[in-house]
Amino acid sequence: MKMSKRSIVTRAAIGTVGGLMLIGVAGAALADPLEDDDVAVNVEIAPQEPVGALTLTVAQTSTALTEGAAETDGTRVFNGTLPTVTVTDDRADVPTGVYWYVTGQASDFTGASDELTAGNLGWTPALLTAEGNGEVTEGEPVDTVLDETPDSVGLVGEELLALALDSGEAATVGTWQANAGLVLKAPAGVTPGSYSSTVTLTLWEDAIQ
Repeated sequence: MKMSKRSIVTRAAIGTVGGLMLIGVAGAALADPLEDDDVAVNVEIAPQEPVGALTLTVAQTSTALTEGAAETDGTRVFNGTLPTVTVTDDRADVPTGVYWYVTGQASDFTGASDELTAGNLGWTPALLTAEGNGEVTEGEPVDTVLDETPDSVGLVGEELLALALDSGEAATVGTWQANAGLVLKAPAGVTPGSYSSTVTLTLWEDAIQ
């Protein structure tokens, strides 16, 4: 039987497709997996930098005190430094008539005995940012209950670390840093051992009255 060129091409195409389909089926039937393994896909997504907010960060979550020279009455003195506290204001629109401030308050010491309270811990705040024209100021020193001064209350209540009298003016610099020299004063006969306290730092913003 004589076939036209078009018929030959059509049949050849069908045969090719059919052959490919058979090869594919045979391949699937014969390709038994020899071995398999898993690949874990991991990603670490870092938090985005705060944008448009008034925020507070602390450089470290702990600090240690070391003993210094005892006072003349035998009081034992331990010194350290509050980790750097950073206040950042990158708000596009800072409300008018507001001010911000940072306070710190300590808990009573726990450990070898209950002889040390938050009143035994005092501090001397220090502003670290040299920029600006006085938009932010540091708080006053707070003495311990073993000191005989008007401010000898320790960090029992919220004490001022730093203050911006006008949030809008402070925002022109944007970032402010402060820390504080810490001092713990203990009676000469305090029970030896490990003690710990927590200083809670809080950023506030209020309206100017």
